[in-house]
Amino acid sequence: MARPGMSEEHPQDPPSAPERGPSGHQHGHPHLPKFTFLEELKRRNVGRVAILYIILSYVVLEVFGVFVHLLDLPAWVGRSAVLLVVLGFPVALLIAWIYEITPEGLKPTDAVAPHQSIRHLTGRRLDRSIIAVLAIALSYFVIDKFWLSQRLAAQKTVAAGVSPTLSTLRAATDKSVVVLPFADLSERKDQEYFADGMAEEVRSLLAKIPGIRVIGRTSAFQFKGTNQDLRAIGARLGVAYVVEGSVRKSGRRLRVTAQLIGAQDGLDAWSDTYDVDVGNVLDLQDRIAAAIVRALQVSVGADGLRKRPMLKSTEAYDLYLRGRHSMDRFDKAGFESAANYFRDALELDPALVPAAEWLAVAHEYIAEWGFVRPAEGYKRARASVERALALDPESGVAHSLMCTINMVYDWDWANALAECNRALNLEPRNPQVLGYAGQLQLALGHWDEARRLFTAAVENDPLFAGWHDELGAVYVRTGNLAEAESEQRKTLDISPTYVRGHFYLGSTLLAAGKPAAALEEMQKETAEGGRDAGLAIVYHAMGQRLQSDAALGLFKKGHTTDMAYWLAEVHAYRREADQAFAALDRAYGEKDVDLWYFKGDPLFKNIDRDARYKAFLRKMNLPE
Repeated sequence: MARPGMSEEHPQDPPSAPERGPSGHQHGHPHLPKFTFLEELKRRNVGRVAILYIILSYVVLEVFGVFVHLLDLPAWVGRSAVLLVVLGFPVALLIAWIYEITPEGLKPTDAVAPHQSIRHLTGRRLDRSIIAVLAIALSYFVIDKFWLSQRLAAQKTVAAGVSPTLSTLRAATDKSVVVLPFADLSERKDQEYFADGMAEEVRSLLAKIPGIRVIGRTSAFQFKGTNQDLRAIGARLGVAYVVEGSVRKSGRRLRVTAQLIGAQDGLDAWSDTYDVDVGNVLDLQDRIAAAIVRALQVSVGADGLRKRPMLKSTEAYDLYLRGRHSMDRFDKAGFESAANYFRDALELDPALVPAAEWLAVAHEYIAEWGFVRPAEGYKRARASVERALALDPESGVAHSLMCTINMVYDWDWANALAECNRALNLEPRNPQVLGYAGQLQLALGHWDEARRLFTAAVENDPLFAGWHDELGAVYVRTGNLAEAESEQRKTLDISPTYVRGHFYLGSTLLAAGKPAAALEEMQKETAEGGRDAGLAIVYHAMGQRLQSDAALGLFKKGHTTDMAYWLAEVHAYRREADQAFAALDRAYGEKDVDLWYFKGDPLFKNIDRDARYKAFLRKMNLPE
């Protein structure tokens, strides 16, 4: 039976076979139209394949990045995946050009006759695939950026047991960074102090650059050894970038790897490895900091990153780093050990400014924390600060310490203010400088300025418990008890053993009319004498006179020659004015390191209308 359009009498001749050359290969189809290169790309669906490959690669890399962080895989795994995707792109385009999909499978494009080609069907399928994958990519982008990443970060923050700080509640700026402790990859694992020191020195250099917000050491070192997801750390601290690295030290040779990682996407913004002699460690720190600054695209003035000379004594620098490591213990033994290291470092290199600065810090801490008699402690602290200022008159840390000595020991408010202002001018974003300046404003009764300074200190070092505690003290003095309780709870969330933390929280709860909750907090206080003093106050508020007297008796028995200020607080709260002012006079004679805290102290509220209250303010040279 003839097909439509064909005559039975004159059937259509079959098409002649293509002419073949001597080798048997086809010479081609002489009737095929000639295409330009761009038309040929379109005809072979190369453009569609390119678009589909790019979108599909984005989705795959995003999902792969999640597993890299969940499994805590090394950074080279992520970089390898990106490299494979990039190398695969030209391969995919080459395959699209050379081969064509047919009902029988892939065939070379030149071997497919036009009437056998299904390129137009393949093109439609590619179009549908592009639309589908693009929809998936856009959906993932929206869900990840506007819901999933924020929710995961919030959950990890709660799981970590730390309340969100001001920094976590605000959007991270593009130029904000935290430098995490570097890992010690040395063979003996005995260079932790050196690795910590490298990270801290890089952080310190970056903190001096205007335009970059750098998180303080205390907050950064909270994550030491935790292996937390970098994106969660970034969200918790409110930063856009995280710096991490490693140190391998063998003899005088030093290998340091550092990388700058985006806190939102987890991708490397910069990374490098350095092999140097240990004597060039200062230059190496400068190079790492400069590379990070360039990666952040921050303009730096002529004095921004001044090149430092080679070390005069690598042994002295090593001792300095050991001292910084000891300071992190935050106890008497740690401070004393650190002071010895710094002192030994200065004997080897008398011009090593960081060692002089931190010797002053160690002595000031020993004195302020009451580990020695105030007269002895502050004499050493003052001598150390003066030595540091002689080496570097532009040391913000040293001026800040001199401010504290003038405030806590000398009660010389004018000189304290001058020193704090000088420190703020030199290092306006240093959380230690901001916090000490805040303490001075708290002592003088300038509540608004104190709150501003402590808030700035918290933003620059959000996981340092002390600044939350001081911010709580400001809120108590201004009657904002809910805010005070919130900050004091953050203090204890960050540092459950914070000295007097439960005492201060219990006092605030008592002021808020919550005696039962206050009693629970006072019973948790571990500071020497703090529990007895706190219980004496709370039991008095609850009308349990016998229990209050018993707790007060225990306190007095254990502290006949110290802690007079605490004794004054207890008597003042119990409305025993004569005993309270007698204790204050004793504290004055003993140069009690807590007296700077007197103005506005809520525990003296019951006797602040007594004429002797204002008289004591005048005695302290404090404004009435």
